[in-house]
Amino acid sequence: MAELEEIYNTYFKDVFLYLYSLSGDRYIAEDITSETFLKAIESIDRFKGTCELRVWLCQIAKNSYFSYLRRNKKIVGMENIPEQADEHDPEQMVTLSEASMKVHEILHSLGEPYKEVFSLRVFGELSFKQIASLFGKSENWACVTHHRARNKIKKQMEGYR
Repeated sequence: MAELEEIYNTYFKDVFLYLYSLSGDRYIAEDITSETFLKAIESIDRFKGTCELRVWLCQIAKNSYFSYLRRNKKIVGMENIPEQADEHDPEQMVTLSEASMKVHEILHSLGEPYKEVFSLRVFGELSFKQIASLFGKSENWACVTHHRARNKIKKQMEGYR
């Protein structure tokens, strides 16, 4: 039991910070960190030692976080709901349609594979695993490529508005 406590004390901060970077929410990160260590304790006998313990724990944490996202997909906090545009306010309508058009212009100008990966993820609603399979790449590659595409779009949108 002392060994498990030592693992917890040694890796808690790393796992928490990793989950916090994924979720951006301290409370979610704390909950899933606890869940991660419970799962690790239950399956410690399956740890083969082919990677660092920290890596194994972060893999459990990532899987737990994605499971959390799937379970809570339909739950949206009130602060995340955008205000409805007044359908009679032409300025808001023009701004929204112009912003949407700008994103599509930027997306169209992106090189491959960024354009296709972003489109498959956002418009096709495919998982990273499905995208990776289409390209014959790893799931991590799909995730990183999507993230880079988002960053490119964000950067080009900075001067807009």
